[in-house]
Order: sequence, then C-alpha cells, then structure tokens
Amino acid sequence: MGERQNVTFLGLDESEDGPWDIVVLPIPFEMTTSWGEGTEDGPAACITASSQVELYDPLLQDELPCGMRMYTAEAWSSDAATLMEQLDSIKDYAIEWFDGEQFPLFLGGEHGILPPLMQAAAGHPSLSGDLSLLTLIQVDAHADLRDQLGGEGFSHGTAVRRSLDAGVGKVVQIGTRALSREEAEFSQNDERVETWYARDFMGVCDGQVGWAALMDRIAQIEGPVWLTFDVDGLDGSLVPDTGTPVPGGLSHWAAVEIIEGLFASGAEVIGADVNEIVPGDDRLTQFNAALIATKILAAHIASRS
Repeated sequence: MGERQNVTFLGLDESEDGPWDIVVLPIPFEMTTSWGEGTEDGPAACITASSQVELYDPLLQDELPCGMRMYTAEAWSSDAATLMEQLDSIKDYAIEWFDGEQFPLFLGGEHGILPPLMQAAAGHPSLSGDLSLLTLIQVDAHADLRDQLGGEGFSHGTAVRRSLDAGVGKVVQIGTRALSREEAEFSQNDERVETWYARDFMGVCDGQVGWAALMDRIAQIEGPVWLTFDVDGLDGSLVPDTGTPVPGGLSHWAAVEIIEGLFASGAEVIGADVNEIVPGDDRLTQFNAALIATKILAAHIASRS
C-alpha cells in the first residue's frame, strides 16, 4: 500500500507493508482513574508531540529510525460494556505483536493496561508461555501493588499485583515514593518484589551512593524483561498533567540513564509500555512522554547494533 503521510510516531514516513522492526501501539484506555482524568487522550497527544522530538540520539550512528522499519499501528478501541471485556480486548489487540519479529512499544492509557499486556507477552518465543521467566522493570511513583482500589481488583492501582498474579516472575520497582501500608508490607514480604525507593537514590544525602547501587543492579539484570514506564515516575514538575503527579521523582537525565543502562545490560528487553500519559494545554506532559518513548526506541536500536 506504499507510503502514508498521516500522524505517525516521530512524524516519520512509514510503509503499511510489513514486516516491521518496531511497532508503536496506542491504547487509549481509561476506566478506573481515581483522580485526574484524560488518559484516553494521552496516546494520540504523545504521538502528535513526538513530531517535535529531535531524531538524533548520541547512542546511534544515524538519525532515527536508523535503518529500522517503524510502524504506528491503528489505536486500540473497544465498545465492550464491562471492564473485564475491555481488558480482554486489549490482550487480543496486543497478542499478535509478541511473536518476536518486532519490538512492541505500547502507549497508554491508564496503567491498567499492564496485566493484559503481560498475558499477551506470555506468547513471546523467549517465554513460551512461562511468565515466571519474565522480569518486570517498573518505573513509577506508585507501587501499584494494592489488591483492590475503590473496590476494583483490576484498577490502575492494582496493575503490578495483578501482573504477578498472572505469573510474572519478578518486578523491580524504581522511583517508588507514594504507596499504602498494604503495598509496603507486600513489597517487603514477597520475594518477587524488589523496590528501589526514590528517596534512596534521588535524595540529598544518599543520592550518589544510592544511584551507583541502582545502576549496578540494573547492569546485573538478565533474561527476558518488560519495561513499564508510568510517566508519574518522573518528577511531578515534568508531567504536571498526569493523573497523580508526585514530587521527588526522576529527573529527565535519571530516566535516560536507567533506560540506557537497562538496554546495555545482559537483559533481553522484549517490549515496553509508556503509560498514564495525560495531555495538558502546556504540552509538557505529552512531550516528556514522547521523549521517554523515543529514548526507549533509540536504546533498543543501539542494543541490536
């Protein structure tokens, strides 16, 4: 079908004829937000903002897409009446992109997209149905380890707990700084959960020592990995329109080093999602989300060279 000129990630010309090396997949899902709303508009706003992101990345020898074939897929949509039916439709939307032939990057939408993505990821050749082999790297202000939030077990605030229930073998949380006692106790008592609190590596007193320890830990990660990046993991000043912006979070450069370190490690990053994108009139939140998504793609491409 040749080249298309409509809105694409980074404003690139794309061919609708596969195969592709990288696929950007928008999931404008919003059903369980508990404070600020607007995540259903986030993926489209992020893609629009990405047209203003520079294509040069120092990791690469050429500008993005650096010889890779990229494709921005049609956004997920569902008219299903119930939450569970919508989550099932997200799994169905995602599952075809886990055959190992391309790198999938999902743009959300509330963090509740994560459990169905993990269910779909089980079909990746590196997992062969066994999610216990997967390590989930979670950049997030919140633990998302509640068993329920507002009476709902499949809320954005339970996304990681439900992913563990689905069989994910381990989660490494980075940047946590807003959580309940229930979540703190779960993190402390469940060997599948490893939490790096923001204060321990971004704080005034312990920042340098804590940061070095975190980067050493990231360098040691091996095996299949999924990166889930909730944009509220960034400091709230960078993403003021996300549903629950929290101070004391990652700077832009901290996020960049974490992403680069992960892809340079011994891990096999099979895909990623950037979620809780909410557009604002100042365009700052969606632009910072686009920067994070672009860095993920650049780091992926660099890891293949």
